[in-house]
Amino acid sequence: MQHIKQKPSFSLLKSLIICVTLCLGGINAAAAEFTQPQTQQISEANKFHSNEVIEAGHIFFGGASANIASVIEGMFSQLGKPTAYIIGDEASGSMVIGVRYGEGYIYFKDGTRYKIFWQGPSLGFDFGADASKTMVLVYGVNDPNQLINRFPGVDGSAYVIGGLGVSYQQNGEVGLGVIRTGIGARLGVNVGYLKYSAQPDWNPF
Repeated sequence: MQHIKQKPSFSLLKSLIICVTLCLGGINAAAAEFTQPQTQQISEANKFHSNEVIEAGHIFFGGASANIASVIEGMFSQLGKPTAYIIGDEASGSMVIGVRYGEGYIYFKDGTRYKIFWQGPSLGFDFGADASKTMVLVYGVNDPNQLINRFPGVDGSAYVIGGLGVSYQQNGEVGLGVIRTGIGARLGVNVGYLKYSAQPDWNPF
């Protein structure tokens, strides 16, 4: 993805993305939701404890996980126990206007997991490009289809704890605590949103 500096370039990029989206529209429309979704009612029994999420974070982030325990404990202190979590990889790039794409799995307490994708634009003082490992603590969700939506928030390396980027997103009763590593050259704060889907979607808008 090329960096964008001028509005005409952005218009061209957006046009290309729309064309690709129209071509793939039949595929996305045919499988827009997760199959066999969760239906259980949210209770304390199907929420994760901090030690479970910390262990998953250590395994996933590997050598970059030295500060993951304190970051996750901070999220638990602020938001409580999550009903699910996502782990995956994403790539993004920005020069004032940027995009972000990712894919991974969402895990529920009963052991079920679903493939999930996310994408979205960003706008703000955020320059560079990066590939990141990403972990998302999910709150207020007992069905992965509840994540098929846009989640706005403040994102960027203004939220950095021991080399881990931290941000929060919210849509109604559903909240997300996002942890990233591999931030690379990205600096600053950008404002945008991420939308989650059951199938790949190259349209970030």
